[in-house]
Amino acid sequence: MRVGPVEVGGPGFVVMAGPCAVEGAEQVQHAASVVAAAGAHVLRGGVFKPRTSPYAFQGMGEPGLHVLAEAGRRHGLPIISEVMESAQIPLMEASTDILQVGARNMQNYSLLRALGKVRKPVLLKRGLSATLQEWLLAAEYILDGGNEQVMLCERGIRTFETELRNTLDLAAVAWAKQRSHLPVIVDPSHATGDPALILPMSLAAAAAGADGLLIEVHPKPEQAMCDGHQALTPERFETLMRRLPAVLDAVDRHLWRPENPAQVVRAR
Repeated sequence: MRVGPVEVGGPGFVVMAGPCAVEGAEQVQHAASVVAAAGAHVLRGGVFKPRTSPYAFQGMGEPGLHVLAEAGRRHGLPIISEVMESAQIPLMEASTDILQVGARNMQNYSLLRALGKVRKPVLLKRGLSATLQEWLLAAEYILDGGNEQVMLCERGIRTFETELRNTLDLAAVAWAKQRSHLPVIVDPSHATGDPALILPMSLAAAAAGADGLLIEVHPKPEQAMCDGHQALTPERFETLMRRLPAVLDAVDRHLWRPENPAQVVRAR
């Protein structure tokens, strides 16, 4: 499938990166500049945030979406952001290139049915305790509605382990690739909750056959209003992007690159 000029699910490996939450124009522009310079293909940023605590930062909402869209335009990057309810779809569809369904909404069937009527790509995260079959059946709700542009995202599952935020199920990546035709993206940020583990798990995901990554990057993680503890610094993200090609080469893949660079310039 195509996301702007970017092809997802082909031989090229796609990296989506940016802050967990949009906090302001300066922060997002800085993050977009960093990830674009390092070679990322899509800018991520949350404007509606499903937080465990009702007292935590809930996102900037519509103003944040305009900030994210402007950063994407300025740096030539398509954008991805989470939609939490059906009422938000018109706004999100008009401004984003990929609509993300978070883990907590994987089985929000009314939302999935509504996204089946959308004509933009949807990234569907696996639920915290969802089986692989439940994950694929959730995707079927969107596909059955007529939207064939669905990508799956493995973001870690809840197990008995307490040292990590979640447990990254890499076997699920290979399984989903064998059982479906859908691209599979891995989110090592939520899967581990630890910046020191994001690099090795990203490389492992590439080796396991993933089609891309969804990674949190923040200019100053220690000042982040959401999930700063699991965000990569610009320096760590640059290191990750330098390390990926060697692993991808071993499995006959490569970082996505445009066939015609002028196409990307026009898209910007």
